[in-house]
Amino acid sequence: MATTEADVYYDPYDFEIDSDPYPIWQRLRDEKPLYHNARYDFFALSRFADVERASADWSTYSSAKGTILELIKSDMEMPPGSIIFEDPPTHDVHRGLLSRVFTPRRVNAIEPKIREFCARSLDAVTDTGGFDFVRDLGAQMPMRTIGMLLGIPEEDQEAIRDRGDERLRLTESAMPDVEAQFAADASDDEFAAYIDWRAEHPSDDLMTELLQAEFDDATGTRRRLSREEVLGFVNLLAGAGNETTTRLIGWTGKLLADHPDQRRELVEDRSLVPNAIEEVLRFESPSPVQARSVTRDVEHYGVVVPAGSAILLLTASGNRDERKFPEGGRFDIHRRIDHHLAFGYGSHFCLGAALARLEGRVALDEVLQRFPSWEVDWDNAVQARTSTVRGWERLPVVFP
Repeated sequence: MATTEADVYYDPYDFEIDSDPYPIWQRLRDEKPLYHNARYDFFALSRFADVERASADWSTYSSAKGTILELIKSDMEMPPGSIIFEDPPTHDVHRGLLSRVFTPRRVNAIEPKIREFCARSLDAVTDTGGFDFVRDLGAQMPMRTIGMLLGIPEEDQEAIRDRGDERLRLTESAMPDVEAQFAADASDDEFAAYIDWRAEHPSDDLMTELLQAEFDDATGTRRRLSREEVLGFVNLLAGAGNETTTRLIGWTGKLLADHPDQRRELVEDRSLVPNAIEEVLRFESPSPVQARSVTRDVEHYGVVVPAGSAILLLTASGNRDERKFPEGGRFDIHRRIDHHLAFGYGSHFCLGAALARLEGRVALDEVLQRFPSWEVDWDNAVQARTSTVRGWERLPVVFP
């Protein structure tokens, strides 16, 4: 049966719950794997197998009305070019365009630039006695990387990142007014001028590639992307390219401060770094909750979820499900992981996964080269509050 709030309460907008949602998620997995929240009228799935199955079944669990609960509840029309808000066949057409850009070969080719961006940030704090994993590294290197790929001048990248952060930030423990936010975004789109400039002055960057790409759309018509579609793509890539990797880097700093024995192993054997990043992604998934709209009546655990309902796929809960990962609540850089849900699953598997993994790996490697030991300055650490990503706004560390 679906649980009621008298049994256990889960609210994705509650700051106190968001500080550590894992005990509640474990109760949901164990006691009520299908949950219903009456306040916001949504269902939630929390076990790995259920989240994985629903993520792959796009025809039943649709992204077309949005992948964020407040978007689905607003019943807004989704803007063009946002592939995370599309279902096949349109999604597959648009994804095919972007997949040309994020091939493993093209991603791996930019590793030297990513190392250069990390070095620029970390070398500046070598003699300061500490640094902030988010402000000094996590908010810098991913911004420079996606800015370079898109063709955004470096002097403008920081302001764009800060505006993106501001859009995501929650100021109170309640569902935000997403329609007002989108209206404000539409009236102040920082990328429009870049797109118009690139249309007249093509270059070797992703924005130019999107403007010039020809493809067969879902109707079979050969065409190029409209200006609005390109704008949607660029907005999506800039946001996704910054936020989740920033959170990944922050969690890496926090978890390895919590587990100094495992950090010492990484210092001594850098070949362990790639698997350590996978374990960080599993243990503290930067994008912990995905929303879907149910297109037909569907049954879970003896309860029918009616067509039209909003349902949350608790990916971060699934990633700690003991049914999939023994001792899932234990952080272990040696854990054997065949696959986790941090990048989603099925047709909406994150296109930037290879880039995020590379950035996480390089960032950790460059930190360990310079700073083999650190402790979190908890008096000045600040957790970010958003409804879409989970992590740190500030994570300062000091060197012992």
